[in-house]
Amino acid sequence: MKRSYTAEFLGTFQLVFIGTGSILLVETQQWSYPQLWIGLAFGFAVFLGIILFGKASGAHMNSAVTTALWVKGAFDGKEVPFYLLSQFAGAAVASACLAAIYPDNAHYGDTLPKIGEWQSFALEFGLTFVLMLGVIFDFHSKSSIWQAGILIGTIVGLEAYFAGPYCGASMNPARSFSPAVFSGLWSNVWIYMLATTFGAVAAVLLFRRGR
Repeated sequence: MKRSYTAEFLGTFQLVFIGTGSILLVETQQWSYPQLWIGLAFGFAVFLGIILFGKASGAHMNSAVTTALWVKGAFDGKEVPFYLLSQFAGAAVASACLAAIYPDNAHYGDTLPKIGEWQSFALEFGLTFVLMLGVIFDFHSKSSIWQAGILIGTIVGLEAYFAGPYCGASMNPARSFSPAVFSGLWSNVWIYMLATTFGAVAAVLLFRRGR
């Protein structure tokens, strides 16, 4: 297996394990200000993934980002299936670990719409659109790994904090797909598979048109 595929597997694993694990932790421990801790956990997980795996694979850790970078022409199409497989596999293993740690839970950090399906679709589209703009800015500014980690981690953390209670703030198809594998809550997964991908691709197309 290529080093980049392993990096995407591990990066997505730690993102889903830390991020969705924080949801289960604050629920079971009944921490005060739960959404603050969840936002911090997701932001830190993205920061950590970029620092650890950015040089090996670009640290996409997100199939919507990978797809959008391919549409942009900044990523080899031959690599896309292997990146997606690595990301979804890493996410699934993370959710499997959480299912073993919390066997009595009914869900494992599932993203569930609280404001209606299409409202959640629109919000996920917008959240991923903004996230992808941050990725594009980082790509063209040629910032350091540390700067990229801080920028993208901050975007994800803030979006998870303020939008999580409304739509789950997925911004990542693999992050939403893997908990559903173990909870069986499939009815709304289409929102997080499609809206996030469309949002990321829309950001790329808008940027391309504006150049």
